[in-house]
Amino acid sequence: MTDVADTRKTSAWTIPAYRYLLGSEAVSLTGSGVSAIALPALAVLELRATAGQVATLAFLGQLPSTLALWAGALSDRHAKRFQLLVSDLVAAAALTTVPAAALAEVLTIGQLYGVTLAVGAAKVVRDAAAISLLPAIVAPHLLHDANSRLGATSSVADSAGSNAGAALVGAVGAAQSLLVDAASFLASAVLVRHIRVPKPHPVPAEAKKRHGLSRDIAAGVRYVIGQPTIRTVIAALSVLSFGLALMNTFWAYYLLTTLGASPTAFGVIMGVGGMGSLAGALLTSRITDRFGVGPVIVSGFAVSPLAQVPLLLAGPGRGWQIALAATLFVQLFWATAAGVTQRTLRQILCDPAFQGRMQAVSTTVTAGSRPLAAATAGALVLVVDVPTVLAVGALLQVVPVLLLLASSVRTLRTMPTPPAPAAVPPAREGAS
Repeated sequence: MTDVADTRKTSAWTIPAYRYLLGSEAVSLTGSGVSAIALPALAVLELRATAGQVATLAFLGQLPSTLALWAGALSDRHAKRFQLLVSDLVAAAALTTVPAAALAEVLTIGQLYGVTLAVGAAKVVRDAAAISLLPAIVAPHLLHDANSRLGATSSVADSAGSNAGAALVGAVGAAQSLLVDAASFLASAVLVRHIRVPKPHPVPAEAKKRHGLSRDIAAGVRYVIGQPTIRTVIAALSVLSFGLALMNTFWAYYLLTTLGASPTAFGVIMGVGGMGSLAGALLTSRITDRFGVGPVIVSGFAVSPLAQVPLLLAGPGRGWQIALAATLFVQLFWATAAGVTQRTLRQILCDPAFQGRMQAVSTTVTAGSRPLAAATAGALVLVVDVPTVLAVGALLQVVPVLLLLASSVRTLRTMPTPPAPAAVPPAREGAS
């Protein structure tokens, strides 16, 4: 049993279960950063994959995100820690088959497709369980601190994993590098094994009747639609994600061609942006305490379209590259601060029985908008130029700001009081 209800605690770090979850996220994200480099490198450099096969591999990597609603329903129905364990072990097992097949000289692009799908599906289930487990092990007044630490850890882990992946591919080869990701999932499983979660609140016997996953999913969607603040924030996230994805389709292309940035300069700009994200995660609690929950969320969304103005005005030259790096730092600083804050707000407002499905709805509408945005960008560039496509993406990012300003979010100064649990089937955690 955890001490999640102890309101005397002032930091999420003092909760053992949270430390294990944070460590689990850190090692698995670092390993995934290695695979993000090693898998495409393996396909291109060792299997001599065609452009179409590389595109298929990338598509299959995104395809499991369509399972988010089902994963969310599973996380609300079954023990979250068990799902974390199984997901880690499945991902580790799938990844291990690649270096084994490479050693036996039987590795094919088809196997990479299968491994990508298996690992992607395991990670979707894992992410749904992990993000909905957090409110069960951390008291509401510590959720903001907990999410802030998770955000900072994610920024560091992603960067460390990518850098390690590039080094490992050069040192031991792409196939053997995947053993690091497999080991990271095994290490994550060991940490998850130590997490202790509280028993769920008892509910009436009639509320425990089993329903199909489809009915659970439908109930989750209806719940989100019926919660004004949660609904508005997720809608704003969806439109912002679409606008950013529209721009990101040609963002790197525009910098490297029209603006003449070298690969090194492009890497520096991205690195500076990553530093902004880390700073935003570390300072979000202080910023929110000073300015209030609503203003931080609205400001984070408002900075995004404003940050696109220098890009649209920029020309070649180092001065503009410095300006773009500084702008990206500010954009990602506020985006991360707002992201941590809105995620905490949604977790606090959401009934515990719907945590997994609420997060899954958010994942589905935000991640699902990206392929559509990429296709839209491809269609637009057939009739207008790239700067116009970028401008359309920037203008779309104004819409989420208007949605938030028209809602009660803008008036929030502190996190609200969590609602009473509803009499619906909870996740059967037990003390496992």
